[in-house]
Amino acid sequence: MFIEVKSESEMKTLGAAIGGRLLGGEIIELVGDVGAGKTTLTKGIAVGLAIAEYVQSPSFTINRVYDGRDNLTLSHYDFYRLNDAGIMANELEEVTADPSVITVIEWAEVVESALQADRLTIKISSLSETTRKLELIAGGTNSRRLIEGLSI
Repeated sequence: MFIEVKSESEMKTLGAAIGGRLLGGEIIELVGDVGAGKTTLTKGIAVGLAIAEYVQSPSFTINRVYDGRDNLTLSHYDFYRLNDAGIMANELEEVTADPSVITVIEWAEVVESALQADRLTIKISSLSETTRKLELIAGGTNSRRLIEGLSI
């Protein structure tokens, strides 16, 4: 499935639509160049999870955790600075096994082997300064549910 977003606001709206569908236990992998809009999309997901806290990129901290609606937790990872998964692979296996946690991962290549196949992969490509083309790829039943009939 492909979706084109024309602004930062539309990116957040799409994220909120996805966030509103989350039940817990889902994994979302975000793929795109620096500045593509991965953290902006995550901010929208946080809105859909009723997270009031300001969502920041975890580029330097690797992980940020936020409490959301219905006792759900958003665990946002950014592995841009890692060359090797190391103990992060173990942590990720634990986190993604928790049915109350939604895991969003930027730069997931380094931890690929620790991820389940049933995840939503969102590839973000820049078409212009403000316009992005998103390819949403469902890896299984749970992730397919997130994108069925999705629009902004």
